Amino acid sequence: MKQKSMKKKPTFILSIIPLIAVALFLGVGYGIFHLKAEILLIAAAMVAGLIALRLGYNYKEIENGIIESMMKGMPAMLIVIVVGALIGSWIAAGTIPMLIYYGLSLISPQFFLLTACIVSSVVSLVTGTSYGTVGTIGVAFVGIAHGLGIPLSQAAGAIIAGAYFGDKLSPFSDTTNLAPIAAGSNLFDHIRHMLWTTTPAWITGLVIYFLMGIFSAPDHSTAMEKAQVLMNTMHKGFEFHWILLLPPFITLYLAIRKKPVIPGMLLSAGVAAILAMIVQNMDLLTAVKSMVTGYEASTGLENVDKLLSRGGMVNMMHVTLIAFCAFAFGGIIQKTGMLDVLLEHLLKVANTVGKLIASCVASSIAIAMLTGSSFLSILIPGELFAPAYRKFNLAAKNLSRTTEDSGTVIVPLVPWSIAGVFMAGTLGVDTLDYAPWAFMCYFGFIFALIYGFTGFAIAPKIRDDETIPGS
Repeated sequence: MKQKSMKKKPTFILSIIPLIAVALFLGVGYGIFHLKAEILLIAAAMVAGLIALRLGYNYKEIENGIIESMMKGMPAMLIVIVVGALIGSWIAAGTIPMLIYYGLSLISPQFFLLTACIVSSVVSLVTGTSYGTVGTIGVAFVGIAHGLGIPLSQAAGAIIAGAYFGDKLSPFSDTTNLAPIAAGSNLFDHIRHMLWTTTPAWITGLVIYFLMGIFSAPDHSTAMEKAQVLMNTMHKGFEFHWILLLPPFITLYLAIRKKPVIPGMLLSAGVAAILAMIVQNMDLLTAVKSMVTGYEASTGLENVDKLLSRGGMVNMMHVTLIAFCAFAFGGIIQKTGMLDVLLEHLLKVANTVGKLIASCVASSIAIAMLTGSSFLSILIPGELFAPAYRKFNLAAKNLSRTTEDSGTVIVPLVPWSIAGVFMAGTLGVDTLDYAPWAFMCYFGFIFALIYGFTGFAIAPKIRDDETIPGS
C-alpha cells in the first residue's frame, strides 16, 4: 500500500513525451532512413519506461504492464502463425495455384479491382477473419493481378478493403464481438448500426475501383498474353483436381458453423498437406516443411517462383516480433496512466455531439497508431468514452460503431501494427504502398465524422440496459 501511494499521476507534458518519441522515431527512422520498426518501437518503449520509473513504478510493474498488453493481442498473433501454415499448405497442395489459374481465365483486367474487393468481402463476412481471407483468397488474387499486369499496390488495397469490410460486419469476427462488449451495446444492434457508415464507405470504394478499371486498366490483349504465360507455368507445375477445393471448403464450413477459428484452420492445413502428397506426389517431409517454413517453388520462372514461395509458420514470426515490440510500448503507457491522461485532455474539448464523436475518432486512430492493436483501439476508447456518450444521451451502439470505424479498420494501414506487417508480408506489398488504395478503411471514419456533426444516423439512448436487442 505504501509503494502504491508513492506513485505519481503523470502530467500532460510527461504523458505526451512518449507520443512525440514514437512519432519521431517512426517518422524519421522508419519513414526516412528505413530502419527496422522493431528497434524503433523498443527505443520508444525505453523512453516510456524511463518516465514510468520517474513516476514511481519499478521494473517488475512495468514488465507486468507489457505482459498484460501482449496477452490482449495473443489471440491475433496465434491466428497469424496458423495462417502461415495454411498458406504454405494450400500452395503445396495446388489449391492456390488452381485458383490463380482459373481466376486468370475468368476475370477481366477492367473489373479485377472491383471483383477482388467484392469476393474478399464475401469470404471475410462468412469466415469472420480478415487474416484468413487475405492469407488465402488474397494470395490467389495477388497472383491473378501479377498475371494481368494490375499494380500490386492497388490489388492489395482492394483485397484488404474487402477483407476488413467483411470482418467488420461479420458476427463471427472477434473485433465485431469485442466492440459492443467494450461500449455496452448489443452485438446485432451494433452490426446494423455500422451499416450506416460501413456500407457507403464500401460502395464509394467500389465505384472508385470500377472507374479505375475502366480508365486505367492495362490493355486486355497485352494483359492476357502475360496471363497465358503464368497460366501455362501453373499448369505445368501442378496437377489440378476438384478435390483441391476441399481445404477452403473446410475453412468456410467450420466458420459458418461458428466453430473455433484456429482448430478449423489447422484442420484445413492438414488436409491440404495430405492432398499435396496425393495429388502433387509430394513426399511427407516436403509437405510438412511447407507448413513450417513455407512452400519453395521451382517452376523455372523467377517471377512465378517469387509469387508462390511463401507461407509457413516461421515466416510469420517477424509479424509477432513487431507486435511484441508495439505491445511493449503500449503496455507501458497504458499501465502508468499516461494514455488515460492524454484521452482525458481530449475529452475536455468534447462539449457537443460532433466534437465528442470527433474526439472518439481521433482517440481510436491515435491508439491504433501508438499500440498497433485493433483490440486496444476498441477497448480503451470504449471504456473511456462510455460515460460521455451517456451524458449526451447517445445510444452505446454509436460508441461501438465509432471505435470500429476508426480503430479496427485503421490498424492494417499502420506499418508497425501486427495487421499491417501481416498484410504486407503475405501479399508482398509494403503497407504504405497499399494504404492509399484501401478506400473503405478510411472512408468509414469520414462518414462517422459527417454524421456526428450533422446528427444523421445518430441513435438516442432509449433504455438503461443497452445489451437488450433493439436498444
